[in-house]
Amino acid sequence: MRDFRKYRVWELGHQLTLDIYKNTSDFPKAKMYGVTSQMRRASSSIPANISEGYGRESDAEFRRFPIISHGSVSELEYFNILLKNLGYISETIYNDLNTKINTTKKSLHNLIKKLKN
Repeated sequence: MRDFRKYRVWELGHQLTLDIYKNTSDFPKAKMYGVTSQMRRASSSIPANISEGYGRESDAEFRRFPIISHGSVSELEYFNILLKNLGYISETIYNDLNTKINTTKKSLHNLIKKLKN
């Protein structure tokens, strides 16, 4: 039986999702509901797509799912910038999330490259 959890990128995406949920839990509900929801969906889409793709019948089918995850992590990168510019997160939180986002992006890029070979 195949296990998607063996991929480092899945673990990175999962941890990033946990961090996003933690860092958005105190946002004002009325003003930030849409952004909070979008960030949570984008972050959870990263490990969810790795999981779904890995559950497919072949590596050929799996290939497109990390590409979808890469789009989600790029979307999350934008929202991180937006929250910093709006003053909803500190520079420290922004930098921490940005580091994790970039690490996840690099790991996805490497997986995509590996799957193309």
